[in-house]
Amino acid sequence: MVLHFGKATSVFLKTLPWVAVRFAVGVAFALLAVIWFGLVLWILFGSIGVSGLIGVALLLLATVVFGGLVTLLRRYVLYLVTAGHIAVIAHVVDTGEVPDDQLQFGKQQVADRFVEASALFAVDQVVKTVIKQFNKAVASIGRMADFVPALRQLMGIATQAIGLAASYIDQAILAHMFLHEEKGTWTAARDGVVLYGKTWKPVLGSTLLIVIGMQGLALAFVGVLAVVSGALGGFGTIVEAAVWLVVGGVVAVGYFGVVSPWIKTVVITTYLVEAEDKVPDSETMDYIADRSSEFSDLVKKAEDEPEPPRSDAPAEEPTAGTPS
Repeated sequence: MVLHFGKATSVFLKTLPWVAVRFAVGVAFALLAVIWFGLVLWILFGSIGVSGLIGVALLLLATVVFGGLVTLLRRYVLYLVTAGHIAVIAHVVDTGEVPDDQLQFGKQQVADRFVEASALFAVDQVVKTVIKQFNKAVASIGRMADFVPALRQLMGIATQAIGLAASYIDQAILAHMFLHEEKGTWTAARDGVVLYGKTWKPVLGSTLLIVIGMQGLALAFVGVLAVVSGALGGFGTIVEAAVWLVVGGVVAVGYFGVVSPWIKTVVITTYLVEAEDKVPDSETMDYIADRSSEFSDLVKKAEDEPEPPRSDAPAEEPTAGTPS
């Protein structure tokens, strides 16, 4: 298995303006979480003085409400930022050059490919479902261990990691879509999935290695938190809760603002490089169809999609009686 971590890291560094935007959005989400749960904790346990099961129930309710709000914001704000970054990553991997104004370039690419955010979200949901079904069918631990020998000693971690790693694959498919403006949206998505069917081993294998490494770091971090927890034992409940909120916010910002974009860049780079000399074919389509019931729906949407207008097509001559 060929790793492309070096090339991906180079691409990541070249797209730091988008990483900064993603980081800023992450900070905004973290601050929102701190403010929300800070107010909830102050109201429940400080002002009102609720305790016991009622307090736990109200805290869970506040968590559910916040989760719904974040989901809505992620769909219409964070996902568009992610898509713009993906467009620039795809361009850099394909051409080796960075657009002069990459923020505007990414924004324009998203606007040109998807008329509205809901269209982008609809395509992504179908692709995610197909990828999830395909990975479940082919990415068994036994198969993965064939080309990532270290997984033989990490079976338990790998089982959990496959689901986490696969969450980045749909973004690689989106990168393929940005590079093929001549294709319709659903056609490009279908072809992107087919190419993943031909490159899934190096793509998923690389991501799994990253996730496993991250889980090792997480275990070390938990050990540090245990020490911090012991040190906070003598302080009041509100102070301790505030410290944990800050720690949670820092971790969330670090992961979603920096680590996650880097992993995304690795997946996209590996996918595009591995798929560069490959073309979609009926044999791979049949292979995927046998392992994903939703793939036929994606194929049908692609077949029913009208051909996009060619950008190099000559303008039509005005007919008689028609103002020019």
